[in-house]
Amino acid sequence: MVSRCSGIAAALFTTLFPADCRLCGAPLTNISRLPVCQECLSALRPIAGGVCAICGERLVSPYAFSSGDGEPICGLCRRAEPPYAKAAAYGSYEGGLRELIHLLKYGSVRPAANVLGRMLAEAVSHLEPALNGGPLVVVPVPLHIRKLRQRGFNQSELITRAALKPLTPRGRFHLAPAVLERQRETQSQIGLSRRQRRENMRGAFGVTQADEIKDKPVLLVDDVFTTGTTVSECARVLRRAGASKVYVATVARTLKIEAQLATPPDIAAEAATLAARAS
Repeated sequence: MVSRCSGIAAALFTTLFPADCRLCGAPLTNISRLPVCQECLSALRPIAGGVCAICGERLVSPYAFSSGDGEPICGLCRRAEPPYAKAAAYGSYEGGLRELIHLLKYGSVRPAANVLGRMLAEAVSHLEPALNGGPLVVVPVPLHIRKLRQRGFNQSELITRAALKPLTPRGRFHLAPAVLERQRETQSQIGLSRRQRRENMRGAFGVTQADEIKDKPVLLVDDVFTTGTTVSECARVLRRAGASKVYVATVARTLKIEAQLATPPDIAAEAATLAARAS
């Protein structure tokens, strides 16, 4: 009886309030505050395969470098250790996941934060071995006040609040959204070189409540990890203000081809030598 009533309600909803999935365009048949079909949600998959133990970049090479404890790390992290201890992301910033994030950020579809929050919670679970079960100060990456007023919300904070609901024990995670402040607006990072990105972010963030993080581990949260410039600058500022360690969790990250194909110098040199002899 209940299922029959639910079916009638769904059919009535489709008739009276016709809508299409905002990701694939298929007609929606279920009552939901999120205009995305179940097929699209089910297609959102986590990053598959091995990842760098520090930055979370996907590794497809069987010759990934090893850290002191035997964990694989990418060439970029081997050359320059990031200011954060470890970063993890749920999925690759492409396809449906990218569109779902854009639906929240630019379409103001706030119910998307609940789905993205569950993904973020899974990313946090990947950090657990390093977190050792201790208390954490959770800090979302802030927006500049002008962007915040324009958008009406900070997507990173919305996603963080949704992610903390299923995480236990709840008292372990202390949300502190006012710890970090974006002190100046920055230009878009699109098209900038790595050096230009660092210059663009330098001095963009400041800590306003140092007592909240002094001698404490911090979980820094953002929606997307692209080049890592933003979270790295935030981590530097937090460490400078007294945080004992900074961990990073994001819903998605951009996977970079050059990092995926990292190989040890001796193997790379040997390959180059063999190639030269063959020619």
